[in-house]
Amino acid sequence: MEEHPLGEETLLAPYVPTPEAVVRRMLDLADLRSGETLIDLGCGDGRVAIAAARDFGARSFGVDLNNELVTYASVVASKLGVNACFIRGNLLCVDLSQADVVTIYLGAEANEVVRPKLEAELRNGARVVTHDYPITGWLSDYSEDIVDGNTHHAVFLYK
Repeated sequence: MEEHPLGEETLLAPYVPTPEAVVRRMLDLADLRSGETLIDLGCGDGRVAIAAARDFGARSFGVDLNNELVTYASVVASKLGVNACFIRGNLLCVDLSQADVVTIYLGAEANEVVRPKLEAELRNGARVVTHDYPITGWLSDYSEDIVDGNTHHAVFLYK
């Protein structure tokens, strides 16, 4: 990906990009399939939604409050010709009812705020994958530690 603008702190979490190796592992763990719908909450520069569309053939959507990052993600997706759409908005206002997969890289407190929305809107069979922070009160179906350089990351899969 190209260089991107620095993110600003949003309502629920600051912008911190997910390493590409972690992006790939999150999508693999979600068992994302062609034609499925992925929604990335707090999408930042769009790398998860772009990879989902480019590498898995998913219909991808990302939402973030940072207009510069949403614009950047849209430009990259357009240049790559992938089916990824980015929306500037509050992730708590996005309809999740059509999502097959939801990806999240927020913080522990933000995950607690998002949890009731996930519980209310996700249909049976939907998968949720979080980066670094589990969803309090949920038992993950799978978790894994990933080493990227000198940094350790965790991913959690919920079905």
